[in-house]
Amino acid sequence: MKRLLNILPILIALVVALPARAADESAKHEEENLDVKEIIFHHLGDGYGWEVPFSHVYRIPLPVIVRAEDGSWHCFSSSKLTEVTVTEDEATGKKHEELTPVVHEVEKNGKIYRFYIAHVSEHKNKVVEVFPLTPAQQAEAKAEALKIANEKGGDPDHMVVPGYVLIGHDYYREYKTFDISITKNVLALLIAAVLVTLMVMSMARYYARKGMKAPRKGMGFMEMLIDFIYTGVIKSSLGAKAPKFAPYLLTCFFFILTMNLLGLIVIFPGGANLTGNIAITLVLAVATFIITNVLGTKHYWKEIFWPDVPLFLKCPLPIMQMIEVFGIFTKPAALCVRLFANMMGGHMIVITLTLLIFIFAAFGAAALGASVVVSVLFTIFMLLLDVLVSFIQAYVFTLLSALFISAAQESGHHEEKLPDGKVEEVPESVEA
Repeated sequence: MKRLLNILPILIALVVALPARAADESAKHEEENLDVKEIIFHHLGDGYGWEVPFSHVYRIPLPVIVRAEDGSWHCFSSSKLTEVTVTEDEATGKKHEELTPVVHEVEKNGKIYRFYIAHVSEHKNKVVEVFPLTPAQQAEAKAEALKIANEKGGDPDHMVVPGYVLIGHDYYREYKTFDISITKNVLALLIAAVLVTLMVMSMARYYARKGMKAPRKGMGFMEMLIDFIYTGVIKSSLGAKAPKFAPYLLTCFFFILTMNLLGLIVIFPGGANLTGNIAITLVLAVATFIITNVLGTKHYWKEIFWPDVPLFLKCPLPIMQMIEVFGIFTKPAALCVRLFANMMGGHMIVITLTLLIFIFAAFGAAALGASVVVSVLFTIFMLLLDVLVSFIQAYVFTLLSALFISAAQESGHHEEKLPDGKVEEVPESVEA
C-alpha cells in the first residue's frame, strides 16, 4: 500500500503533463468538431463491427446477412460497407482518419445489388438496399427535401426524405432489408451465453468427479453465489416449488451478471452495452411475464378477475379487475425499465466523465490537466461502483422475478378448526 501511495503522485503527474503538452499542439482544432451526443450514443448503441480497442476507426468485421427487395439473401463482411478516409488539417498538418460508409455492390444471378449503412435516412445506422434514381426522380427528391427543410427548418442538403437515403449529394431510393446480421450486440449475447454455459458445466463436471468436496477459488465463489441466490432468494420466496423454477431464475441471475460485467470491459469480448439495450431487457422481462402467467394457479387468476374485496369495487364496474389486469403488465415493465435505466445510466456517466477531458482541452493546458485528474479519478470510482451495481441489478431482477412467480403460485386458503372452537385460515400449500 505504501508503494502504491508513493507511485500514485508520479502517475497523476504523467497523466496531467502528457495531455497538456498535446493540447498545446492540436487539441483546439479537434474540439471544435466534438459532437458529445453522437459519441455517447455511438458507444452505447449497436453496430455492424466491433471497435478495436482505443480506436474509433478500425473495427473487427462481422457477418452481414440481409434479404433484398426481390427476396434474395446476401451474406458479406461488414468491412465491405465502410472505408477509412484520411484528411489533413491545413492549419496543423495533422492527418485525421475517419470511418465513412460506402455502397457495397454484389453481383448475383446476373443482377447488381447495392447495400449501404444509411445515415441521412428514416433507417439511420441500418443496412438498406439502394437504387439509383433517374435525373427526373433525383430532382423530385431534392425538391421534396427543400420543401421539408422549409417546413421544419434545417439544411436541405442533409434532410431526411421518406423513402430515400442521401449518399454524398445524391438521393437514392431505399428498401429496408430484412436484417439478421451478427451485430456487436448479437455476438456479445452469444459470448455471454457461452460463458454462462461453460461456468455451469464446469461446476457440474467438478461435482461429478469429486462428489461433495467443496471447490476452491473461482468455483468456490460461483458455488457461494449459487447458494446465496437459491437459499436467500428462490427458496425463501417459492418454498417447496423452488426446484421447479430455480433453473430459470439462476440462469437469469448469471446471464444478467455476465452481460453487466462484460459491458464494463473496454477490450474484446467486452464493451457491448447489452443490458443498456431496452430490447434485451424487454425479452428478459417478457420471459418472466410468460412463466408467471402461463404457470399461474387457478387461485392467482381468480384473484385477478374476482378479487376478495367488497362487491361494489368489482361489480357492476370492474374497478379492481382493471387494476389487477393493469398490474400484470406493469410488473414486467418495471423489470425491463429498472435494469435498462440503471445500466444505461452507469455507462453514460462513465463516457461523459471521459469526454470532459476533451471538452476542457479547448480551454488550455491548465484546464486540461485539471480535468484529466478529476475525470480519471471519478471514472475509476464510477467503474468500481458499476461493478457493484452489476451484482445488485442481477440480484434485484432475480428477486423480483421470484416474487412475481411466487405470487402466481398461491393455492388459496381453507378453514381449520382449532381445539377451542375458533376458525383459522391456513394456506393449502402449507398443509401440503
